[in-house]
Amino acid sequence: MSTSSSRPTPVRIALAWGVHLYTALGTVLGFLALVGAFAHDYRFTFAMLALALAVDASDGSMARAVRVKHVIPWMVGDLLDNIVDYLTYVVVPVAVFIQPGVLPDGMEYAAVSVLIASAYGFCRTDAKGVVEHYFQGFPSYWNVMAFYFVVLQSDPMINLLVMLTAVVFVFVPMRWLYPSRMESMRTPTLALGVVWAVMGVLMIYRLPQPSPMIGWISMFYPIYYTVGSVVFHLKS
Repeated sequence: MSTSSSRPTPVRIALAWGVHLYTALGTVLGFLALVGAFAHDYRFTFAMLALALAVDASDGSMARAVRVKHVIPWMVGDLLDNIVDYLTYVVVPVAVFIQPGVLPDGMEYAAVSVLIASAYGFCRTDAKGVVEHYFQGFPSYWNVMAFYFVVLQSDPMINLLVMLTAVVFVFVPMRWLYPSRMESMRTPTLALGVVWAVMGVLMIYRLPQPSPMIGWISMFYPIYYTVGSVVFHLKS
């Protein structure tokens, strides 16, 4: 039998709703990034995506701290998170992919494959490991991919091949590192991630005149992440 002492206090309820609102702000950031992409204002676009990434990296810890699922059990925070993530990690990057000069002329709409593959990935019940904390299949880091296509000013055909390869890997049952939740390799992954994030902010600041040199140097982290994921998968 429940008692009044087991009921969430008004303060806890307010905090729980505050966390959901914080997560939902990602939709606003994603919309603004989308507007920036079609205006070819990549500095604004990636600044908004960086803020969305910061929200995504922190809202989970906040939700666990205030026990959101216990306080508001009928509100599915994971679904809200997935809606925001699909917008910021998939839809906005695809908007960047179809802009002139990113993919080969006449092949821009090959980027719709990203929308379809990611929709599949987001709906999988085994997309995230709940014990070892990993992603199964290529995680939707299309925002990072779009960022490097712009910063490195790489050849459109190479961009297309990289994008389509990643689309295929969405369906490959390989385990990828989950930086914020995993236990193995967590310390070096997060430490290198902080260095990479600082470099990312610098690269965003320099847009629309990107620094390919800084971009290439910063590739140490995507390379580390990919190699680390292969090692993690083979050991799992």
